[in-house]
Amino acid sequence: MPQLPKAPTGIEGLDEITEGGLPKGRPTLICGSAGCGKTLMGIEFLVRGIQDYNEPGVLMAFEETGDELAANVASLGFDLKDLQARKMLRVDHVHVDRSEIEETGEYDLEGLFIRLGHAIDSIGAKRVVLDTIEALFSGFPNQAVLRSEIRRLFRWLKDKGVTTVITAERGDGTLTRQGLEEYVSDCVILLDNRVIDQITTRRLRIVKYRGSTHGTNEYPYLISEDGIAVLPVTSLRLDHEVSDEVDSSGVPALDEMFGRRGFYHGSSVLITGTAGTAKTTLGAAFAQEVCKQGKRCLMFVFEESPQQLIRNMRSVGIDLQPLIEQGLLRIEASRPTVNGLERHLVTIHRLVREFKPSAVVIDPISNLISVGNINEVRSMLTRLIDYLKVNNITALFTALINTRYNQSEMTEEGVSSLVDTWISVRDLEGIGERNRGLSILKSRGMAHSNQVREFVVTERGVELLDVVVGPTGIVTGASRLTQQLQQHAQALAAQQETDRRDRELERRRRVLEANIANLRTEFESVEEELRQINTEEQNRQQTLSSGNERIAAANPPRYNAPSAGENNK
Repeated sequence: MPQLPKAPTGIEGLDEITEGGLPKGRPTLICGSAGCGKTLMGIEFLVRGIQDYNEPGVLMAFEETGDELAANVASLGFDLKDLQARKMLRVDHVHVDRSEIEETGEYDLEGLFIRLGHAIDSIGAKRVVLDTIEALFSGFPNQAVLRSEIRRLFRWLKDKGVTTVITAERGDGTLTRQGLEEYVSDCVILLDNRVIDQITTRRLRIVKYRGSTHGTNEYPYLISEDGIAVLPVTSLRLDHEVSDEVDSSGVPALDEMFGRRGFYHGSSVLITGTAGTAKTTLGAAFAQEVCKQGKRCLMFVFEESPQQLIRNMRSVGIDLQPLIEQGLLRIEASRPTVNGLERHLVTIHRLVREFKPSAVVIDPISNLISVGNINEVRSMLTRLIDYLKVNNITALFTALINTRYNQSEMTEEGVSSLVDTWISVRDLEGIGERNRGLSILKSRGMAHSNQVREFVVTERGVELLDVVVGPTGIVTGASRLTQQLQQHAQALAAQQETDRRDRELERRRRVLEANIANLRTEFESVEEELRQINTEEQNRQQTLSSGNERIAAANPPRYNAPSAGENNK
């Protein structure tokens, strides 16, 4: 199916929630109360169209002159005079005075059509902004004629084929003063400027968009030094890329508690705990480790100045100053109340684009509660987490835990379910002392330890202690020392017993060896005696044999002759 042609606005975030821009060749109505930025949005629509899409534009103003408009937007970097000199922009101021109209009688918009058509044709304009329509129709006392001319104006703009933005003031109970413009417009954008708890917040909502789907929520937007920035949820479909690369936490023993020896790059990490549990120290250790790998890290701190943070971290063996001088680390410090939530979010977006970090550390997000309610903070953090994930940036947040309702593992911001890795640091109270403990509550996509590890902050940074198990479970602090002393005493006693047994064995070995030596000596004596007896017996036998031989040699045997009778027989 063919899609509705759209004209990209070039305004940050607006093209995302309009799914491509404003309806091309059709009128769009931007309405709102004073101070919402209607004129600025229209001018930025023209300037971005010229700069980014090479589409000339016409600005027809009914309240401010061209010089006044150029001076108003110069601080945003928009040079209207230069664009006019290059024949890319035509600014036309139309003066409408009701008293003059009454003198000349009734009139219609035919003269405006001729004037506007000439301006469009003179530069080949593709975009038109009319600011504001109330001034144009102030000379129409007849409501029937007014409505007819409004319809005629919108139809003429459609027939002209230009993408038009028309600004209008908010009416009483209606979107516009006349209550008709929103019905004949193809797209209606409502701007709102509200004050809640002494904090000003601007919101944008697309009321209707003929022929196209669009974001239907209210979206915060800011007017910054770069123009208008709308802040949508950046990953509505959760289809961002993921990485198998692993980032180290900066604490080797903590890395050992993860199955992959760290957490995934591009994931979000939350460290929660009460005050004084070394959350900032863990965040600084992570930032230092990122910079040691030759990557950039961006830190936002809401409680300390950069100088104070550098000094404090140096006392625990984390020297951030050389990393800042090398351009690998950037620290942005401010009180949360200086700006609203949207301003903080836009500031983070801008610095991420400029600095291009590999990791971002925000310490702590709990302070944002002071500039917004819980729902607003949760919405802001959701946008921030999605934005960093889409850009494959590892995010580490620290937050104070909520202990008012005995929910020691719940954060006031309610973002614990959004993050990928959740590390809890807590106080382990013993007999007359407090110690620090660390545990991993969750880590998506990898195995992790389920132990609560005691840790200390030393001059060499954070060090996790070995697990010591006592009769009632894991022991910490003085109990750990007592348990270690007991184990040492037991080990010493066992060693002494082993040494005693070794000495007893050695003594018995020597006794046995002595007995064996005695038996060997006795055996050798008996053997020698028997050998002597055998020798003597052999000598006696030899002597006896020799004597018999001599006797036999001296007396040879004699034979008798047979008788005659015996021979005759």
